[in-house]
Amino acid sequence: MKLERLLSITYALLNQEVVSAAELAAQHQVSQRTIYRDIEALCAAGIPVVSYQGSNGGFGIIEAYKMDRSLLGPDDVNSLITLLNCTTTVFGDPRAERTLDRLRTVQSSERVPSLTLDLGSWRMNNEQLHELRKAIISRRVVRFRYVNAKNDRIERLVEPVTLHFKYYAWYLHGYCRTRADYRVFKLSRITDLSLTQEPVLREHALTELNVGEGLPRDRDMTGAVIRFSPDAVAAALDCFYAEERSFEPDGELIVRIVNPIDSDWLIARVLGYGGSAYIEEPEWLREELRAKLANLRARYEEV
Repeated sequence: MKLERLLSITYALLNQEVVSAAELAAQHQVSQRTIYRDIEALCAAGIPVVSYQGSNGGFGIIEAYKMDRSLLGPDDVNSLITLLNCTTTVFGDPRAERTLDRLRTVQSSERVPSLTLDLGSWRMNNEQLHELRKAIISRRVVRFRYVNAKNDRIERLVEPVTLHFKYYAWYLHGYCRTRADYRVFKLSRITDLSLTQEPVLREHALTELNVGEGLPRDRDMTGAVIRFSPDAVAAALDCFYAEERSFEPDGELIVRIVNPIDSDWLIARVLGYGGSAYIEEPEWLREELRAKLANLRARYEEV
């Protein structure tokens, strides 16, 4: 605990010109006398801490000891800080916080960051993420139930390798002992997660993941055309941001599908817009939509 405090004090002194003993004591929830002893320990370790007297006095580190800002360019430092901030936002990683402290010693305070990034989401299960990362770091096998694309709910025993964020979702890459092969699991489909006491014994090589590869597709919907009324334009732009889009003079939005999309997924999205979305092409897709609407109506009439 003392070592952690000494490191934290060192980074604080590197990041600021002068830090008072009272401020350091409050930050670390110790007495000022303890801070004075910590400063003595830092000096004994060869860190050139200097003391400043007066009402605005405190402790600092001589400028010659601080990292040369020319080692990393401003863009390099800001990019690293942006990425590490994401880690601390999602995981609250103390190691990332310490690295951030070091990077801030060479960050230019005059530049406004051109990019900010936050991977947090109100829809995200942070506890699940934390448990899986804990399992990866401690090399422990995890057990959970997983709902696959066929809606089968199967218990899995997995040696976790890495967490992967793509397409606005988190994925777990690991060796599935149930299937005796590597698999990618979407975290939103994982339930009843638990960490076992069983250690991961094999070494896993990190490979490039393609989370869309192997997903079942009913029919490729490339070329389909959907028309959205003006009251649904914002939602449609959010959903079909990667497709070809154009506006009509009356404010309607035309979406032409240019990426492979499953027909069941597309019909479900169109149904979600109610009467504000209309499939113009192809004809067989309109027939499938009519059939689904007929089944839905019949189900409610039976109640």
